[in-house]
Amino acid sequence: MADQKYIFTSESVGEGHPDKLCDRVSDAIVDAYLNADPYARVAAECLATTGFLCIAGETRGPASIDRELIETVARHAVRDIGYKQEEFHWEKIKVDVRLHAQSADIAVGVDAAGNKDEGAGDQGIMFGYACRETESLMPAAIHYSHAILKSLAEARHSGALFKLGPDAKSQVSLEYINGKPVRATSVVVSTQHDASLSQDEVREMVRPHVQNILPEGWMCDESQFYVNPTGRFVIGGPDGDCGLTGRKIIVDTYGGAAPHGGGAFSGKDPTKVDRSAAYAARHAAKNIVAAGLADRCTIQVSYAIGVSHPISLYVNTHGTGKYSDDAIAQALQAVADFRPRAIRERLNLNKPIYARTAAYGHFGRTPEADGGFTWEKPDLVQALKDELGSKKYASAEGKVTELKR
Repeated sequence: MADQKYIFTSESVGEGHPDKLCDRVSDAIVDAYLNADPYARVAAECLATTGFLCIAGETRGPASIDRELIETVARHAVRDIGYKQEEFHWEKIKVDVRLHAQSADIAVGVDAAGNKDEGAGDQGIMFGYACRETESLMPAAIHYSHAILKSLAEARHSGALFKLGPDAKSQVSLEYINGKPVRATSVVVSTQHDASLSQDEVREMVRPHVQNILPEGWMCDESQFYVNPTGRFVIGGPDGDCGLTGRKIIVDTYGGAAPHGGGAFSGKDPTKVDRSAAYAARHAAKNIVAAGLADRCTIQVSYAIGVSHPISLYVNTHGTGKYSDDAIAQALQAVADFRPRAIRERLNLNKPIYARTAAYGHFGRTPEADGGFTWEKPDLVQALKDELGSKKYASAEGKVTELKR
């Protein structure tokens, strides 16, 4: 490991990217249902192309959420992103709503009844991850990729960069030495723009939003700073490429620095463990690292449809743990319940808090006063320390030690 060097890259896509637009529409629909009924069921998928949105899926909720309201919600989501283009305008697009009732076979497996607890909405594996590369305990490359695009979007919405369009992508490559990021080796930003702008003009618009995000001294060489490398990006959004909900799951999570179980988040209510259990796994991993139990942590949890208790829970601290991985896993299960209903109640997930998650990542965000991003709270830190300090658990070296509190 001495003097080990490597380069690791992660990408992000902006709120106006066709796939992200679809995620935003799907999550706005989830919010509309949960605002009317906190226990509504939603699985809403969106497809976007030139002048057209199609919304399909399964729901169970109040009759007040009708096709007309769904269409209005979708249009407002597109408007808020900023699409007023000739071929894709929030007022002029055609919206086809094809939502139907949730399958009774799924509902009977998920619903609590009698002595039966609420079951998982599907089988699957979910991962959570945290590390010390950034203050948010997220991998650095995805953290900076998100931040660059968020900065550009804020400037566009404020009017400071009104000649840039909603569609954008970023990619940051970082050099690591002995496991720690030390500088950017390349940065790629592609952003939709007005036809009147030259490539050099767009480059200088973008530059400060990269320099201000990267740590001091981290900016890559000028030859490795790529802005709109094709030379032109006027046609963008769904007019340029078809979009689909759930197609950017690596952007949504850890940028490839950690595994992803395969299930997308957007468009799903919190009974779907693809979403809620992935949030709970991130919450667990972040609290383990925040508690000083490890410098890096991966959590895996798995479920069977209709079954309340997880099939498995796995902890890997990648050789950085102060206690053995098994000890940390035992402590985690002692302080956190991973049954679907328990996750929803502990993280307060039955709220209309999901449209804001659709762009710039579901993780590494700041917890909000109205209940958004509760899974980012370091609120299990003391409980984990107390649990490990109150019982005899094996340390990473196999010795029985006591954690300093």
